[in-house]
Amino acid sequence: MASYTPGELMVAVAAREIRDGEVVFVGMRLPILAFCLARSTHAPSAIGVFENGTVRDSPAHEFVVTISDGPNIAGALWCTEMRDVMALLQSGRVDLGFLGGAQVDRFGNLNTGYVGPPGRATRLPGSGGGGDIACLARRHVIIMTHERRRFVERVDYVTSPGFGEGGDWRRRVGLPGGGPAAVITTLGLFRFDPATREMVLASTHLGVTVGQVRAQTGWPLACAPEVTETVAPTPAELAVIRRFDPEGFWTRGRP
Repeated sequence: MASYTPGELMVAVAAREIRDGEVVFVGMRLPILAFCLARSTHAPSAIGVFENGTVRDSPAHEFVVTISDGPNIAGALWCTEMRDVMALLQSGRVDLGFLGGAQVDRFGNLNTGYVGPPGRATRLPGSGGGGDIACLARRHVIIMTHERRRFVERVDYVTSPGFGEGGDWRRRVGLPGGGPAAVITTLGLFRFDPATREMVLASTHLGVTVGQVRAQTGWPLACAPEVTETVAPTPAELAVIRRFDPEGFWTRGRP
C-alpha cells in the first residue's frame, strides 16, 4: 500500500517539471504546492508568478488556499497588478505555466468555456489567464482528474490551445509558446509525440494498469514503447509537501 496520496504524487510529479532558475506561472491548488516543493528542493532559484500580481522568490511560509491569501503576499518579491504579470507572458519571460480544465483532448487543447451542444451548453468559469499561458509560455503542464468525460477526442470548445489539430499547427497559426509538455492526472503521466503532437501515456501511477487508463480516455490512446511506473514521492519530498499542506487540504482529498 502506498505511503502517499494521489494528490501528493501529483504534486511531486508536477514539481519535477520545474527547472532551477525558471519563471513559473503557478496557478491554483496543486501547482501552489508544486512550486513550494520545487523551490525547497531541486529548484532553489525558481521564481513564482501569480495571476493576482504577486511574484515570489521563495515559497510562502504558511499554508495557502488562494493566491491572494496573506501568506502568499507576505515576503513577496513584487506585489503589482495583473496586467504587469500578464506582460511577463507577452514579453516571453515565462518558462513554464500550470493549467487545468474541464476537458482535454488528444492534442492537449483545454476547455474551460462550456460543455454540451450550442444552445444547451453548461457554462464554465472561462479562460482567466489560461489562454494567455497556453499561447505564450515557453511550455505548460496540465493537471487534471482523469475521467472519460473529461478526456475527450475533441473538446467542445478550445479555451486554451494545446497543439490544435496536431503536427505543426502552433507554428502555422503563429503561437509563440511551445505548447503542453506534460499532462499529469490521477492515473498517470503523459507526454506528446514530437511529430504528431498527440498525447502519449508515459507512465502509470502505482496500482494503475494501461487498460484502466484507456478505459477512462475517450480516444484510442497512444502509449510509449515502454510504459513505466510513475516515480513515487521520496520521503524528503513528502516531508516538504506535508509541511506546506499540514492538514491535507489539497492533497489528502480528491485532487
